[in-house]
Amino acid sequence: MNLGPLLTNLLNDTVAVSLPLFRPELALAGTIVLLLLCRMLPVLRHLDSAVVALGGVGFALWYAWSDLRGLPVGDLAAGRQELFTGLLVFDALTAYVRFLLMGFLALYILFTRASGIPDREDGADFYTLVLGSTLGMCLMASANHLLMLFMAVEMASVPSYALAGLLKGRQASSEAAIKYAVYGAGAAGIMLYGLSLLAGVLGTCHLPSMAAELSRVAGTGAASGTVMVLSLGGLMVAVGLAFKLSAVPFHFWCPDVFEGAAAEVGAFLSVASKAAAVALLLRVAFGLGVDESRQFIVYLIGLMAAVTCTLGNLAAYGQTNIKRLLAYSTIAHAGYLMMGVAAAVAMAKADPAGSRAAVTAVAFYLGTYLFMNLGAFAIVAFLRNTLRSEEIASYAGLVRTSPGIVVAMAVVLVSLIGLPPLAGFISKFLVFSSLVEAISKGIERPLLLVLLVVGGLNTVISLFYYLRVLKVMTFDPPPAERASAAFPLVSLPGAVVTALVVPVVVFGLFWSGLYACAQLAGAFAS
Repeated sequence: MNLGPLLTNLLNDTVAVSLPLFRPELALAGTIVLLLLCRMLPVLRHLDSAVVALGGVGFALWYAWSDLRGLPVGDLAAGRQELFTGLLVFDALTAYVRFLLMGFLALYILFTRASGIPDREDGADFYTLVLGSTLGMCLMASANHLLMLFMAVEMASVPSYALAGLLKGRQASSEAAIKYAVYGAGAAGIMLYGLSLLAGVLGTCHLPSMAAELSRVAGTGAASGTVMVLSLGGLMVAVGLAFKLSAVPFHFWCPDVFEGAAAEVGAFLSVASKAAAVALLLRVAFGLGVDESRQFIVYLIGLMAAVTCTLGNLAAYGQTNIKRLLAYSTIAHAGYLMMGVAAAVAMAKADPAGSRAAVTAVAFYLGTYLFMNLGAFAIVAFLRNTLRSEEIASYAGLVRTSPGIVVAMAVVLVSLIGLPPLAGFISKFLVFSSLVEAISKGIERPLLLVLLVVGGLNTVISLFYYLRVLKVMTFDPPPAERASAAFPLVSLPGAVVTALVVPVVVFGLFWSGLYACAQLAGAFAS
C-alpha cells in the first residue's frame, strides 16, 4: 500500500473510530491543560481549581456513562473495538472501569474540597497530578499492546510518587515519596525486562497476536529454553502488576507510603490504583492465558492471592496508626480480588458462563470497594482535622461526643469485614461463589479449594482488628488531654461522609442495579 492511502486510512480510523471512543480520556487531558493554565496565567489564578477539575471530570463521567450505556445488549463481545491501530481496545471491561474511575474522581474531588487538602495554593498542582494519574489508569484498563501497557503503568505511577510527598515540610511525607519512587522504579525496570523477553520470543507486542503466537509455539513443541524464557518473562511482568496491586511480596511500600502521605492521597491510591491494576491483571491474564499457559497463570495468581490476603490481615493486628491499618486492609482486599481473577481465568475455557460470572463478581467488588474504602479514608481525614491525630488510641470515647461519625465508621468497617447486610458481604459472597462454581465442576479443584478456605478464614481473622477500632471508639474512655471535640454530621464534611456511607448500606440491600452494570464488564470474558 502506498503512503498516501495508508495515511488516509489511518486518519479516517482515528477520527471516525478511535477518538469517539476515547472521549473520557480526552476530557481529562483537556482539564489537565486548563488546570496548568490556571497555574501559569495570572488572569486564571482566581478560578477555583477544584471547580475546574470537577467540571472536566463531569464531562468525562458523562462520556464514560454514554459509552457504557451504548454497549450492544444482545452481544456485548461484539462491542469490542481496537483503537489507534491496536494500541488500545474498547470493550465492556474498558467501559465499566472507566466509568468507575470517573465516578470515583467526582466523589474524590468533593471529598478533598471538604477536607482542606489541598489548599487553594496547591490545588491546581494536586488535581493535575490526580487527573494525570487517572488518565494513565484509564489507559491501563484498555491497554492492548505491551508498549501501551508499560506507558500506562508509568503514567499512573509517576504522578502518584509526587502525590505521596504532597505534605511539604513533613519528613514522613518526603520519606514516603522517596520509598514509593524507589520501589516503583525497581518494579518498572523488572517489568520492562519481562515485557522485552515476551516480545522477543513471540515476535510481537500486540496482546491478541501474542496469544495466537504463544498457542502456536506451544502447539509445535517449544524447546525447554523457550519455555523457560517465557515463564521468566511472565514472572517479571507479574512483578509490575503485583506492585500496583500491593500484593505480597511487593507490598512493602504500601504501609509506609500510606502512613507518611496524607489520608486523601491514601484514598486515591487504595481505590483508583486498585481498580486499574485489577483491570490490567484481567486483560493480561486473559490475553496470554491460552490453553498451554493458563494453568501457570492460575497457580501464580492463586498463590499470590492466598499469601497476600493472609499477610495483610495478620499484619493489621499490631497497627496503632489507622492509616497503616487501612493500608494492610488494602493489601488483604487485593488478595480477595485476585481470588476472583484466578477463578475467572481457570474457567475461561471449560466454563465460559462461570468465567463471566467470576469477572462480574470482581467488577462488583470494585464498585462497592470504592465506597467502602473512600468512606473509611474520608472519616480518617475529617477526624484528623478535628483531633489532630491519626492514632487509633486518639479515637477513644468518640461515641460520647460524635455518635454519628462512629456509626458511619462502624458501617464502613463492618462492610470491609464482609458481614451482612452491607455491600461488602455481597462482594465477598460473589467472589467465593465463583470459587465454589469452579470447584463444583472440577476445575483446578485443589488450588481453588485452598483459596476458598483461606478466604473464609481470613474473613474471620479480619473481624477482630476491624472491631478493635470500634471497641476503642465506643468502650474506651476518652483521653484526659483531649478537648471535647465534636464532629457533627450536619456539616459539609458530615454530608460527604453520609454520601459515601449510604451507598454501602443501599448496595447491600438493593444491589441488582450495580450488579447489572458489573455484568457488562463480565462480558469481557466472552
